[in-house]
Amino acid sequence: MRFTSHSVPDAIPATIEGLLQAYRQQRLCPEDVLAALWARWQTTPLAQDPAWITRADADFLQAQLDALQGQSPASLPLFGIPFAVKDNIDVEGLPTTAACPGFAYRPRDTAEVVRRLMRAGAIVVGKTNLDQFATGLVGTRSPYGVPTSTFSAEHVSGGSSSGSAVVVARGEVPFALGTDTAGSGRVPAGFNNLVGLKPTPGRVPTHGVLPACRTLDCVSVFSLTTGDAARVLSVIDGPMPGEPVFQSHPLQSSSWAAPLRIGVPMSPEFFGNTDYEQAFARALALWSDVPGAASDAVSLVPVDLTPFNEVARLLYEGPWVAERYAAIAELMQREPEAVHPVVRGIITQAHRHDAVGTFQAHYRLQELAAQLLPTWGQIDVLMVPTAPTHPTLQQVAADPVGANARLGTYTNFVNLLGLAALALPAGLTSAGLPFGITLIAPGGRDAALLALGALWQSTVQARLYALAGHGLAGASHNDQAGVEVRSAPEVALAVVGAHLEGMPLHHQLQARQARLLSRTHTAPRYRLVALPDSVPPKPGLARVTDESAGRAIEVEVYAMPEAHVGSFLSLIPPPLGLGTLELADGTWVKGFICEPCGLAGAEDISHHGGWRAYCQHRIAAQEATP
Repeated sequence: MRFTSHSVPDAIPATIEGLLQAYRQQRLCPEDVLAALWARWQTTPLAQDPAWITRADADFLQAQLDALQGQSPASLPLFGIPFAVKDNIDVEGLPTTAACPGFAYRPRDTAEVVRRLMRAGAIVVGKTNLDQFATGLVGTRSPYGVPTSTFSAEHVSGGSSSGSAVVVARGEVPFALGTDTAGSGRVPAGFNNLVGLKPTPGRVPTHGVLPACRTLDCVSVFSLTTGDAARVLSVIDGPMPGEPVFQSHPLQSSSWAAPLRIGVPMSPEFFGNTDYEQAFARALALWSDVPGAASDAVSLVPVDLTPFNEVARLLYEGPWVAERYAAIAELMQREPEAVHPVVRGIITQAHRHDAVGTFQAHYRLQELAAQLLPTWGQIDVLMVPTAPTHPTLQQVAADPVGANARLGTYTNFVNLLGLAALALPAGLTSAGLPFGITLIAPGGRDAALLALGALWQSTVQARLYALAGHGLAGASHNDQAGVEVRSAPEVALAVVGAHLEGMPLHHQLQARQARLLSRTHTAPRYRLVALPDSVPPKPGLARVTDESAGRAIEVEVYAMPEAHVGSFLSLIPPPLGLGTLELADGTWVKGFICEPCGLAGAEDISHHGGWRAYCQHRIAAQEATP
């Protein structure tokens, strides 16, 4: 039976997890979901809906349904999940316009990210509106109409991925693809009460994506929950063989050390929007109420954003604007009047830059990135407002370039620095408009960001405003359970002496991105000695055969990326080595052990209970000696 002849169900879940659960329980089938969307479209013609540029016809949709025959959620992770695609991403069978009719073409191939989603069972239902050539953060630079925030017809939707955000917030699809070069996957999320995932640059392939700035572009994901965003990332993740990768960042841990160090702007800028200023203050205060991130487990660290702001200025004042020209050079030379006047004014600035200036800008970017390294040594994640204010259509019309520039205050620097970012809903203002925060982390930290976002949504967001999108029911707090987002494998490593926090060799752990898991003790079966003549002073730890002669010894357990274990091992001098230790709770981890030859004649200090206590004893004894 064709989906167009199906009866329309009373209710369709708004999330991926909700739909998959309904499919598993056989309460719904994909035909039901498309029938509901089709019926919705019949009530609002395409010409009256600026969120869409192209809606798929019945034959295009039916062909995808037919391809799912014999499959199920057990065999396909996104079985029967409809999604929308920003119209600068190619889908074979649908035109690509980039919101410019004079540029439109019929792609011969489908973008790699869309191919992966379709192979996973997802169904493309159409192409969404955008700021032309993905140049803008307002969502108003399109001849196909101007989508507005789903919360206010007077306020912008945000751009450039305007249509993708709007159709998710309205509940037409559970997720949509956007692109993000300067904030296009985050600002519209903030203005429509959505999650906006901007992966680490280079993590997701951009084959089949019309470039804005090819070396910076990221495919982004709009969804109602972080769990849904994680599901999509798990499918589209990973390089495409043969495609150039302009930025490459190693995978990092999927979790955070305690206490979680959240950087916050010293002097946040809101351009006079007191509602946003108050909303951000409320969001900061609420970290103390998050389970697992209580006040003693979260540290808010003031951060000077001056270097970040200088990086942001490079994006449009520097040579990266020339990449925008390179993407559409033929059209600009042949028919420049086909380009939106504001977009044309930005792109023609490419001619101001030469090769010398390009290299100088790259040098300056690397200088600023190096200048920011100490900041990332002091914080784990940076929390900023997704946007500093929410302009009206009238305000943008009065100052199209200035209003747009202000929206990039907290977004423009991210891709230039190779960072990952996650926009999250953070309640409503007194005027009933959505406010959002963005969590930003070093490249490769996507899995950890999503886990932190899930914690935020399941606690803070649920209290501030329980609904997602424009009044849509979200998912439960465990909707990310079982979703595998790639992260760096780690080894649990127990240290007992000079590598303890505050001790002389602790920097070797920090240099290898090790994070503290716990402060605990070994099982009561160990002996600790002070190794003579070691520089710096170190202890030796050994397991005893006679348990009555053993002690529980203080240790710190760290998670170290596997990739760094080898270089750490090479620094360990004899008679020490890495072996396996039993902890007080009965678990076994890798840790420092001492060869028997090192124990002979060494002072037994086991009765002190640990190296730190022994060192304090020695200091006290020296101070007491005349």
